[in-house]
Amino acid sequence: MTVRAPSVGQFPFDEVSKLAARGPGCFDAEVNSEWTIGGKPNGGYLLAMLGRAAASVSAHAHVIAASAHYLHSPDPGPVAIRAELLRAGRSASQINAQMSQDGQACVEALLTTSQLDDAVAPYWDRGLPEMSQVAYGDCARLIPHLPNGRRVAIMEQIEVRLEPGSMGFTTGHPSGRGELRGWLALPANEAFDPTSLIFAVDAFPPATFDIEFSGWVPTLELTVYVRAIPAPGPVRVLQRAATMDPNNPTTHHLLGQTYRDMGKKEEAESELKLAEELQTRQNPR
Repeated sequence: MTVRAPSVGQFPFDEVSKLAARGPGCFDAEVNSEWTIGGKPNGGYLLAMLGRAAASVSAHAHVIAASAHYLHSPDPGPVAIRAELLRAGRSASQINAQMSQDGQACVEALLTTSQLDDAVAPYWDRGLPEMSQVAYGDCARLIPHLPNGRRVAIMEQIEVRLEPGSMGFTTGHPSGRGELRGWLALPANEAFDPTSLIFAVDAFPPATFDIEFSGWVPTLELTVYVRAIPAPGPVRVLQRAATMDPNNPTTHHLLGQTYRDMGKKEEAESELKLAEELQTRQNPR
């Protein structure tokens, strides 16, 4: 994998995630075809759209927590978004938001909004991973193609730069740590805000690439917490893979859905069957 400059026009995040109100809690939006992976829109990008809708119906300007389930991947083009205020509090509010396309539900999310103060500094950071000292300019930018040749259009919009120690999977030599470190920048150095941070959580390649390359992994569920207004410039990213309980039926059910979305029919059937067996074994009638 080598580095090369983008070959298509730039579409700023603020532009591709904007909403048009068409009634109380109802919005129209356009999923941009260049913010996709293999023709499918990035999950964090879609959740950020729902974040904009949630903030629009709330008295609080910033999404501080969001949990989304991805039911069906929308195609690039028009989508409808609905946001319902569930609770309006003094310091925080809760909103349910849904994205649909042609009447089919695509993403469902529960979001919490509040007001972040850009003058507040963290007062506790013990227990956090050690921050890397590798500078932005010393990290290589990923090209917009996977090792298997599949186009990743979104990589021509954003800048994902990986540290040298995280580049192994690009040459077929992952480190095995299941960890990717680097930097993320929006098109034309657009500043990050709490909404674009929602996207940032899902912008890097899967950390499992540093264990074994398996093709792009579709987002099935995404939970995001935003704790502060970001400083100007690119954001530093650390992404790690986590081991899941092999006896958890939900794990195998989600893996089966992933295989199915990837077109791997036999693997999907095997995982879904195992999920059913584990569920029956753990919850006998």
